[in-house]
Amino acid sequence: MNDKIWLSSPHMGENELKNVQEAFATNWIAPLGPHVNAFEEGLSQYLGEGVQVAALSAGTAALHLALVILGVQAGDEVICQSMTFSASANPIVYQGATPVFVDSEEQTWNISPKLLEAAIKDRIEKGKKPKAIIIVHLYGMPAQMDQLMEIANRYEIPVVEDAAEALGSSYRGQRLGTFGAISILSFNGNKIITTSGGGALVSKNEEWVKKARFLATQARDAAPHYQHSQIGYNYRMSNICAGIGCGQLDVLEARVAKRRSNYDFYKNELSDYTNMRFMEEPGSDYYSNRWLSTLLVEEDGGFSREDIRLGLEKDNIESRPLWKPMHLQPVFEGAPFYGDGTSERLFQKGLCLPSGSNLSDGDLNRVVRQIHQLLQTVEK
Repeated sequence: MNDKIWLSSPHMGENELKNVQEAFATNWIAPLGPHVNAFEEGLSQYLGEGVQVAALSAGTAALHLALVILGVQAGDEVICQSMTFSASANPIVYQGATPVFVDSEEQTWNISPKLLEAAIKDRIEKGKKPKAIIIVHLYGMPAQMDQLMEIANRYEIPVVEDAAEALGSSYRGQRLGTFGAISILSFNGNKIITTSGGGALVSKNEEWVKKARFLATQARDAAPHYQHSQIGYNYRMSNICAGIGCGQLDVLEARVAKRRSNYDFYKNELSDYTNMRFMEEPGSDYYSNRWLSTLLVEEDGGFSREDIRLGLEKDNIESRPLWKPMHLQPVFEGAPFYGDGTSERLFQKGLCLPSGSNLSDGDLNRVVRQIHQLLQTVEK
């Protein structure tokens, strides 16, 4: 069998191992240390806009702390984009709150401004003004941030910006991860850069970032003994993982460039199939890191998304459907939903192609060759 081509595997640079070895040599094997400080500072400088950063154990941990800091409690409601990974919604339930799911729009596949406002109005009429709004930038594509932030600000509801898939992307020249009252990043092994596992909470509010660091280290009070006045969490990033992150930051721009190149290659090589449509940037305001190269397959061409996925799987090539919307997930059955069917249609037709920055030209050609061969067979 041919070697496995993964959807999005980790891609190490030159400095990660050196940083890890330095952590061992200096015995900084703890959820604190010089690499943690350097990683936070490096992210802050990269993102700009005066943000501060708390490096944490996961993007999910960052989302959870964001909701804690914003005062989300049992009985509250939080609006969340429906088309996303479950980690965007799970922390709402951690707090005993109720997720209110909102559908996508066709241009960016992210939360619809029109439906967002409809959901806010209806929840307010029902006596439940949402406590926060979670906006996700799917696959690195910026959401329609001008419209979304205007709505959120008008109704005075804080935005938690889930930029887990979007480090390196920007909207109107501003880095994603700097728009929300609080934003989050992920450094899971499949992301644009990785710390093995990890995430970050980002905010211009320095006190909130300090609070995140405090809560992430079990909320230990300043005392010579172990004293705790609040419930805390074990959410801090280790110095070893942060050392990997510092090395990854060195190559972030190169990783973005390679993923964008992958997208361009696929789009060019598959342009003859009129029933395939790639997710394009809607205009010059949008700059996507192309974390994953994604397309829609209309079945009027004689083949489906599943035909392609299963055909690639036979050649040991990993591809995946788009995220299954949260309002269709059994675990969230009964949660309020405001939609028009967009995310369901995207899920039924959408496919993510192998997109890692470590894909060789041979890998990319193999993916495209397999698709061509498969579709020639189907057409016959």
